[in-house]
Amino acid sequence: MPAGSARAPRIQDMSDTSYYRHHIFFCLNQRANGEACCADHRAQEAFDHCKAAVKAAGLAGAGGVRVNKAGCLDRCAGGPVAVVYPEAVWYQFVDAADIDEIVERHLQKGEVVERLRLPAHIGR
Repeated sequence: MPAGSARAPRIQDMSDTSYYRHHIFFCLNQRANGEACCADHRAQEAFDHCKAAVKAAGLAGAGGVRVNKAGCLDRCAGGPVAVVYPEAVWYQFVDAADIDEIVERHLQKGEVVERLRLPAHIGR
């Protein structure tokens, strides 16, 4: 491997122990009091795009991927956010291309997308 390059960490295959290999939860929370929230950053649009991309890739359903809506995940300062289980990898994203990369690399190939990973210290 050339100097300076690194491979994304591989994710353990959990398909034998869970109905779904992955769940991805999108925070769709809308705050009425004007505080920062994922809904203000087109989170619903990202959720819809992810759901369609997972289905188009043939990943939806048993043994594959479940795309879920979530209320507040309490990481508002990094919003919009999504989290992939069972690995508990938190992502922040900007657009459909970011969602496509998460679907292709993490949900399909089992690689963490480091450039989109939400830093651990970011909370509400």
